[in-house]
Amino acid sequence: MTDYLMLAAGLLLLIGGAELLVRGASRLALTFGVSPLVVGLTVVAFGTSSPEVAVSVQSALQGQAEIAVGNVIGSNIFNVLLILGISALIVPLIVNQQLIRQEVPIMVGTSLLLPALAWDGGLSRIDGLILTGCLGIYTAFLIIQSRRANRTPPALAPAAGDAHRGWHAKLAAQFGLIVAGLALLVLGANSLVAAAVAIAKALGVSEMVVGLTIVAAGTSLPEVATSLVAAIRGQRDIAVGNVVGSNIFNILGVLGLSAVVAPGGLIVAPAMMAFDIPIMTAAAIACLPLFFTGNLIARWEGGLFAVLYVAYTMYVVLAAQQHDALSTYGFVLGTVVLPLCALTIAIIAWREWRARHRSGYPNMRDTA
Repeated sequence: MTDYLMLAAGLLLLIGGAELLVRGASRLALTFGVSPLVVGLTVVAFGTSSPEVAVSVQSALQGQAEIAVGNVIGSNIFNVLLILGISALIVPLIVNQQLIRQEVPIMVGTSLLLPALAWDGGLSRIDGLILTGCLGIYTAFLIIQSRRANRTPPALAPAAGDAHRGWHAKLAAQFGLIVAGLALLVLGANSLVAAAVAIAKALGVSEMVVGLTIVAAGTSLPEVATSLVAAIRGQRDIAVGNVVGSNIFNILGVLGLSAVVAPGGLIVAPAMMAFDIPIMTAAAIACLPLFFTGNLIARWEGGLFAVLYVAYTMYVVLAAQQHDALSTYGFVLGTVVLPLCALTIAIIAWREWRARHRSGYPNMRDTA
């Protein structure tokens, strides 16, 4: 019971710390004149991933590579399949053209880069530096891109004025929020990792399974809150952008930093290379045709994502228990369910492309 209380306390501390960090960092960025667009794509999206940073880095320092890596892979799968799925079930999600042209392809590219670097069985410190270097390039690109923009997006413009009003307009308050947020994140990460390891040992399952499920879902709660609230309030492009930006940061920033600080780098389990990372990559790739169709995620597409996440989680649980039904379930999932879903998405995307081509609908280059 104590372990579960520590787990709950760790999650609450992570959520509170992430909230304070996002508030402080976003206000500070706006105070120094950084574009609200850049703040949205970097500070807010990266800030909601701060629990993943805290947990994975802490796990890496303690030599628990399976939790460090499993947390990121599980969080990315959770973000795309469950968060976008549930958000789209609430209301169809409009997808901004910039996400289709730029951010989603970058997310797919980072998802493909990870297995390429981990092909030798792990992520070395050099691999970590490559990932963090790519994050620096991506962030710099966003800043340069925002400076070239002719005007601030109207939907984000009010946020800039908010930085100059209220008690949080003072630099001392902004730095105070950041420091308090970081402190809560460190405390929450320590509590969550310790509890997760203890629970894994008590249940007789591997740390990798706990990282892929309990820890991944827990550290993704800020993304859950942000995307669901955005969807309910009608800010549907923010709901999608938050998930895409967080997934990019999880791979480049969280895994990159974890590999740099981990003694001897991070070991990536063969089972994760064979199943979980391909699932994460496939989920990222599936976003391209689904986002392209009508520039939105329909309710049935959201339902499909949510069902696939449940199917994935069931497989992970069955595999952890070495259940007798694992082989049958895995066969049906791999030879029937996933290929059928892929075929459905491909057919819908092809029909959408034909319809746009015949009607002279502007393509993505025309709307750039």
